[in-house]
Amino acid sequence: MRLALGEAEASFKEGEVPVGAVLVKDNVVIAAAHNMREAKNDPAAHAELIALQEGASKIKSWRLIDATLYVTKEPCPMCAGAMVNARLKRLVYGCKDKKGGAVDSLYNLLSDKRLNHQVEVISGILESECAEILKRFFETRRNSLERCQSG
Repeated sequence: MRLALGEAEASFKEGEVPVGAVLVKDNVVIAAAHNMREAKNDPAAHAELIALQEGASKIKSWRLIDATLYVTKEPCPMCAGAMVNARLKRLVYGCKDKKGGAVDSLYNLLSDKRLNHQVEVISGILESECAEILKRFFETRRNSLERCQSG
C-alpha cells in the first residue's frame, strides 16, 4: 500500500485526483499506476484500470487470477467491473469512497453472487494516510478556486 500511496503522490503533483494502484503477482510488483484522466483526456484513465491493463500485458494474460491489486481509494463501478472481468483474486484498498465506491460504500460489485466471479476484499489498510492525501488535494483545489474568484 505504501507503493500505491507513492503513486497517489505522483498523481497529486501532476494535478490529478491522487489515487494510486499497484498490482502484485507472486509477491512481485507487475504494474504500478496513478490517475491520468487529465493528462490523457481519458475518462477511463483511472489508476486501477491502468494497473490492470499494464499487468495483464506484462504477464500476457487478461486473467489475473493470482494477483492482488492495492489501491488507495475504494474503486468506482467501472474499476470494480474491470476487476471482476479480469478475475482478480484480491483487492486491498485504503479509504472508502462514500460518493462513488462500488466495493462497500454504494455497491458491492466484487462480492455480488449474481456475477460470474467474486473478488476477495481487504479494506482500511493505511486508511488515514489514503484519506489524507485526497483531503489535502481537494482542499488545495478549493483554495485555488477561492483565490481565483476573489482576485
